[in-house]
Amino acid sequence: MIWGSATEFFAMGGYALYVWGSFGVCAAAMVLEPILLGRRQRAILHSLRRHAIADRMDKESS
Repeated sequence: MIWGSATEFFAMGGYALYVWGSFGVCAAAMVLEPILLGRRQRAILHSLRRHAIADRMDKESS
């Protein structure tokens, strides 16, 4: 497509809400995914450390 001006480009032939909304959702997912994965990894590592400490304490008390 050829647009005559920047406003025509951003209007996307009447489909701007769909097009820019799709870009926005995709960008948000790309930003949030690494953040959420990092949080999940820290939570799993914290849980594993707690279990390892509990196992060590359990073995020592036996």
